[in-house]
Amino acid sequence: MSTSRRLRAAQVVGAALASVLLLGGCAAGTHPGAAATIGGKEISVSDLDKSTSAIQSAVGDQQQVAPSAVLSLLVSNELAAQVLNQRSISVSDAELGPATKVVVDEALYQKFTGNPSTNDFLIASARALVGRIKLAGGTGITDPNAQQLNSEGAQLLDDAAKKIDVDVSPRYGKWDGSKVDGTSGSLSVLSDQSKPTPTAPQGEQPPAEQPPAEPQG
Repeated sequence: MSTSRRLRAAQVVGAALASVLLLGGCAAGTHPGAAATIGGKEISVSDLDKSTSAIQSAVGDQQQVAPSAVLSLLVSNELAAQVLNQRSISVSDAELGPATKVVVDEALYQKFTGNPSTNDFLIASARALVGRIKLAGGTGITDPNAQQLNSEGAQLLDDAAKKIDVDVSPRYGKWDGSKVDGTSGSLSVLSDQSKPTPTAPQGEQPPAEQPPAEPQG
């Protein structure tokens, strides 16, 4: 084979490989088969598919589970685990048990614990919940100020997580610092008790209730 033919063949192969990578949605920082990388830790497409399928089976027809929405939660849980490890904040099995029961609604709890993929997701979400509370100086879900501390801890965690590189395969969207942006659909399997609630900025008070208007005449 002549040199020119070898070069043309190499160009064809190179173009084919580039096409495969683009179709696979590989971002800089992710590897083929990776849905996301968080500080060097990979979430594989295979694991994401298993989690999505398991969560869809658990929630049934009440909502459509989008892989991008599941990935957003998996990335958030992994970031929480890495930040807690950096801060030497541990969550014991004794703390995880009760926390898993408040992470998802009671109706879904048995279904989540009955499948290895959803059970792993449940434990990771419970660890993140307890970790947020501890990060803000609390003791756990039994802390009398747990809800407020959960919100404060979420902000502290977000700030610390900015130092951790997150790369998401573009087929699922882009990490915007708190979630996978551009997700198709949402995933509301987490209970209201486990979600951080927004707090008003310091010095800003909620609007005062206006007195009812006096009747005319």
